[in-house]
Amino acid sequence: MAKYTGPSNKLYRNYGVTDLSNRKLVSSLRQNASGQHGAARKKLSDYALHLNEKQKIRLTYLVSEKQFVRYYNEASRRKGVTGTILLQLLESRLDNIVFRTGYAVTRKQARQIVNHGHVLVNGKRVDIPSFLVKPGDVITFKAGSNDFVKSVSESIDLALAPAWMTIDKDALKVTFDRIPEREELDPELKEQLVIEYYSK
Repeated sequence: MAKYTGPSNKLYRNYGVTDLSNRKLVSSLRQNASGQHGAARKKLSDYALHLNEKQKIRLTYLVSEKQFVRYYNEASRRKGVTGTILLQLLESRLDNIVFRTGYAVTRKQARQIVNHGHVLVNGKRVDIPSFLVKPGDVITFKAGSNDFVKSVSESIDLALAPAWMTIDKDALKVTFDRIPEREELDPELKEQLVIEYYSK
């Protein structure tokens, strides 16, 4: 699948991803789908509902179709609830953790920070956004990146920090304590529809 280079907001509106950052409500965006007839009410088929939810989760975590299929296949191989494991894998991505902990305003910015080699995992530089962080891993930032990261992290509210991570704001250090439980993740994501989509 080729990389989409068009207007992102159009995609987000089409699939209901109006709050990509999960921090600020993008109230200026129209809630209906894009296009001349986007506001018209349409009754979606079951297939369309399943497809839309898959696209919504994929766009939320900014992964390609090929990557998303790999995550689904990995989740289906593991023991447990496939949908929950799928979301847990996506949440364990390095770019997502940098975003969740407040060291980036959006996931796109978090991905750029990782791509440019500013992030260290257990003291080793990792520049792969899809790198899966494991419980116990410690994320820090490369010397020279501190000024930029500190300027972004000034607005971090530790009261809103994910319960499955420990954030040392002064030391710019994050410890990934554990895999999050399903009830701790976004309740608006309907991962069961994704499982039904791939099961057909």
